[in-house]
Amino acid sequence: MRFLFVGDSMTIGCAGDWTWRYRMWRHLERVLPGGYEIVGPRDGLYVPEGEAGDPRAYADPGFPAAARRHLAGWGEGWLHMAPVIGETVAATRADVLLVSLGLIDLGFYTDSDQTEANVRAFLTAARTARPGVRAVLLPVIPNVRAGYDPAFAAECARFNELLAKAVADLDAPDAPLLLATVPESYDLREDTYDGTHPSPSGEHKLAAAFAGALHQAWGIGGPYEP
Repeated sequence: MRFLFVGDSMTIGCAGDWTWRYRMWRHLERVLPGGYEIVGPRDGLYVPEGEAGDPRAYADPGFPAAARRHLAGWGEGWLHMAPVIGETVAATRADVLLVSLGLIDLGFYTDSDQTEANVRAFLTAARTARPGVRAVLLPVIPNVRAGYDPAFAAECARFNELLAKAVADLDAPDAPLLLATVPESYDLREDTYDGTHPSPSGEHKLAAAFAGALHQAWGIGGPYEP
């Protein structure tokens, strides 16, 4: 079973981070040893332009190169991933997409309606490339801007409603979709380091959201253990 992580800055991580991808890899090693592969065209971390840093400098240097693969980018959202997901799925033959996108779109590029249209374009392209591909989609999670910008908070809430509707509309027996559950205990003070990007505890909670959806709905893997 080939897993492809798709996401924005919360998924790619910065130089020196563990990333929730790392936490998910550790989970897959425990519950599906030898029965999975992580795929994707990228494998590095984000290094801000003009700053010293190594995109290979994961917090755990023992994180295997093959498990570091992903399709994530700092400042990239549904808008950016929809045009490239088809070719990526075709090239990697991904079976399951684990997707965490939306915050960047709503914050900088598109409103909730436009973002939802890009979700549908993304899923159409993925299925065209590989008709049986599955996907688990995480709604926009709590973030600091929503705490002081009511209009932005409303757009996040509305997008999450539209995302749930899109998943319900497009779910199919031969290409199932899941909406992951935002962790109820997600706390910006404890689970992020800047109000947006996950701290180690936040990484565990994001990985657990995907692992729980896979296990509970599809019987893939097992319960998440930090």
